[in-house]
Amino acid sequence: MTEWTHFDDSGAARMVDVSDKPVSQRQATAQGRIDMQSVTLEKIKAGQIGKGDVFGVARLAAIMGAKKVGDLIPLCHPLGLDSVDIDFETDDTGVIITATCRIHGRTGVEMEAMTAVSIAALTIYDMCKAVDRAMCIGALRLIHKSGGRSGEYRAEKI
Repeated sequence: MTEWTHFDDSGAARMVDVSDKPVSQRQATAQGRIDMQSVTLEKIKAGQIGKGDVFGVARLAAIMGAKKVGDLIPLCHPLGLDSVDIDFETDDTGVIITATCRIHGRTGVEMEAMTAVSIAALTIYDMCKAVDRAMCIGALRLIHKSGGRSGEYRAEKI
């Protein structure tokens, strides 16, 4: 096996064969943020964004995005997720988005969690762009994963 799992020995891209891997409980949590003007954040909190409930719509979009990763990222396996949890926390400069995905399966759900955060942030941007086009999406990263052969991972605090 090559060091890079998505390339065969000749360097051609491939989908990893997971058929011999045991099914196990797997979980991944990703986090990212969207920074914005304070007036935008206040309008979100007060429910004053004309397109509706920003966090409610972003939560639904994130769940839908997590379920579509196999269609979006070429070498990802399509997965039947057991659950997707999305949380929003506000601070002085924006919204911190956290997504946790779980599955009993043969491959991990890191990409599903990271996609969920990305889609939630993009949805917030789309819903609020009439108020604030300077919003900035970033700091997307895996903060925890468990299950599978590689075991547990926890990101260091930054």
